Amino acid sequence: MLKMLRVISLSLTPEEIVKTEKEAISQAIETIRNRLDQFGLSEPVVARQGKDKILVQLAGIKTQEEEQRARELISRAAKLELMAVDEDRNARVYNMSDSDAAEYGDIILSDAKNPQIKYLVREIPILDGGMLTDASMGFDQNNRPLINFKLNAEGAEIFGDFTGRSVGKRLAVVLDGKVYSAPNINERIGGGSGQISGSYTVMEAKDLAIALRSGALLAPIYMMEKRSVGPSLGADSIKASLVALIGGFVLVIIFMVFYYRLAGVIANIALIANFFILLAVMSLFGATLTLPGMAGIVLTVGMAVDANVIISERIRELIYEGKSMHKAIEEGYSNAMRAILDANITTLIASVVLYAYGTGAIKGFAITMSIGILASMLTAILGTHGIYQMLENKIAKSKNNKLWFGIKG
Repeated sequence: MLKMLRVISLSLTPEEIVKTEKEAISQAIETIRNRLDQFGLSEPVVARQGKDKILVQLAGIKTQEEEQRARELISRAAKLELMAVDEDRNARVYNMSDSDAAEYGDIILSDAKNPQIKYLVREIPILDGGMLTDASMGFDQNNRPLINFKLNAEGAEIFGDFTGRSVGKRLAVVLDGKVYSAPNINERIGGGSGQISGSYTVMEAKDLAIALRSGALLAPIYMMEKRSVGPSLGADSIKASLVALIGGFVLVIIFMVFYYRLAGVIANIALIANFFILLAVMSLFGATLTLPGMAGIVLTVGMAVDANVIISERIRELIYEGKSMHKAIEEGYSNAMRAILDANITTLIASVVLYAYGTGAIKGFAITMSIGILASMLTAILGTHGIYQMLENKIAKSKNNKLWFGIKG
């Protein structure tokens, strides 16, 4: 009796193909950007170029070794799979072809350390890297580098159920199509965590953990072109930025002294203190001062002096109303506080959002802005207020105390 065999052929529509390609490129850009951010490079640029190309600009690469590490990190698929070893047929793996293995629903994979060693594993993995929540470098009992990984709740449940019913069998840890380890399952493994061991160096283990944390690439990536740009253009840009920063700083100082007299001198002291606090905090956390960072400092100078302008104007208004110098200073700070806090807190929120969702150059700008705003609130509100309180008696006893705030007559 003959049976009718029906063959069903499925294919994507042209629209779905275009959509899938776009999603693959977008996902690759985000994944590469995340990997390079964790790699520690200063403000990497990752952007789409043309229809199916990605432009990657890496500043600060000094050695050939660093360049090679970055290239491998960018192009690595980082596809993690946990697959069951076919214990019933694994002994015959060396006499099997791929078509023979396919008849049993298996595939043949090579060992990552020794390609001569073969494993016969089930084609459908127990779980994959999509259920991975974290990966970090660690060390085994012999102080050799390895990768610790954690699974989400769904992955932990699947992992626990599989190991519970597969005691005595082996589980292959497969990364990018190669078996890194195939340990025996001695008992049910709960908690959703595991390890990937291999002949890694410390740097290789760190880079692999970064690649696993950032997620697998949906499509393979190939390097089409490489260019190296010398530091001359960067040096010119830094020189121009320094000129802008110093020029803006000096002009602000001159204006404050000219318009607010001695009050302007006090404001300038706070401004200089704010600048050194900003540099000190950045140095403490090991932040790199880049061109966007310099732009953030220039804007911080304006924000810092703006607070002192508001305070000086409030004090001026109260002196015009006939208030004593003590009341004018205290009420001036009290009245200016709300406007200063509103302006600085809203700007700080915007900087935090830029840092959280931005990348590369945007993060550099957001860091200097955030530190500068916090420092300016400290120097403009507490710093200058303390100076006025210290000099209050001297101001009150001076023959023309109004000149302290640039008031004539």
